[in-house]
Amino acid sequence: MRLETNGIYRPTDKEPFMNERQREYFRNKLLAWKDDILREAKETLQHLQDENQNHPDLADRASSETERAIELRARDRQRKLIAKIDAALQRIEDGTYGYCEETGEPISIKRLEARPIATLSLEAQERHERRERVYRDN
Repeated sequence: MRLETNGIYRPTDKEPFMNERQREYFRNKLLAWKDDILREAKETLQHLQDENQNHPDLADRASSETERAIELRARDRQRKLIAKIDAALQRIEDGTYGYCEETGEPISIKRLEARPIATLSLEAQERHERRERVYRDN
């Protein structure tokens, strides 16, 4: 186990994979991420309600509608992200978190730090993307 200089725990490859401390670390990381998204969504909703005014100028109205569409599209992406975060939290509960869905091998701690919702190891993800590219090019 490694403690950062500020005393905050960071998982490493030198400790048993997905031990209780690592699971708790990633659970907290995922929950904090989800809370941030929900807070931003609430702020966006408030902003959209406040912005729901009639613009007499057509250019202002068009600009406002464009901003609204962009914000709603971003919220939809974040809604999908929340579903992935919830799925990752469920994997922590059932003991499958951190293991590649394709190979069953551990996903590296570095990859999980960068993308805590990852379901594939880096190698499996690269294979998946190569196959996707081949099908897309055909």
